[in-house]
Amino acid sequence: MSTKAPTFTQPLQSVVALEGSAATFEAQVSGSPVPEVSWFRDGQVLSAAALPGVHISFSDGRAVLSIPAVTAAHSGRFSVRATNGAGQATSTAELLVTAETAPPNFVQRLQSSTVRQGSQVRLDVRVSGIPTPAVKFYREGAEIQSSADFRILQDGDLYSLLIAEAFPEDSGTYSVTATNSSGRATSTAELLVQGEEVVPIKKTKTIVSSSQMASSEIRMQKKVEASFQATTMMEMQMEGGMMTQHLAHRTPPRVPPKPTSKSPPSFMSKVTGGRQQSPSPVRHVKGPTPAPVRCVLTNRAPAQNVMTSGHFPVAFLTEYSKDF
Repeated sequence: MSTKAPTFTQPLQSVVALEGSAATFEAQVSGSPVPEVSWFRDGQVLSAAALPGVHISFSDGRAVLSIPAVTAAHSGRFSVRATNGAGQATSTAELLVTAETAPPNFVQRLQSSTVRQGSQVRLDVRVSGIPTPAVKFYREGAEIQSSADFRILQDGDLYSLLIAEAFPEDSGTYSVTATNSSGRATSTAELLVQGEEVVPIKKTKTIVSSSQMASSEIRMQKKVEASFQATTMMEMQMEGGMMTQHLAHRTPPRVPPKPTSKSPPSFMSKVTGGRQQSPSPVRHVKGPTPAPVRCVLTNRAPAQNVMTSGHFPVAFLTEYSKDF
């Protein structure tokens, strides 16, 4: 079995006590084998017989000395010594007995903080008061007991709550109360423990090769050409229909009257008679049934995109034939 020299995991703390009130010294010690504990006052061995009314106990590594009602004669330096085969350790503190009183006062108050999950958290306060106040820590109104996860430490007037590893469920309102016979004081703060950040999933990117892009462009070009051809054919059909309608609505030319003479009409009369027609393509003048019309189209305009312009630069030469 291995041996280990005694160590004070929680040393004694000095006490200021009002005369007639109780005073308690407490320490936590470890060691293997279990050490023996002795108490001293001003360097002298202390026992129940030497100091009437004092109570001394040691159990599970916890050494306690308490005095139910202190007087000025109890003031002094108190020490506890732990000894085993591997060595020894000593812890010392002061007892001050006074007739004056002072209510608890937080010289240093709790501070709100935000930490990351898994971090160590330490909440500190400094308290003064006569007699020495009893200090307790709370979370959401529930008292916190000292444990491996939540350790309560004291060093003089400094009191600390140490959280070994913080988790989001440890977030909340923490408070400290300090109480003595003269009054009570409270300090409160907020602790926020942030959980681990969720890493967003990266979006999958689609990579298109150059050959796929070229094929896509060719298909698009063919679609555009097909659409253009369909549009052109539609325009040609529409414009052809307009031309046909225009020809159908032209007023038939007037037929020249028969000459009274038996001689055949001269060439000039033919021409003159052929030119007498309605100047407007809209007006319809009733007349004798016209002779068959033969339309000769003569292209007199320079080559151009007549389909898109909507105009037909074509001269119509009409020749009439009729027996006189």
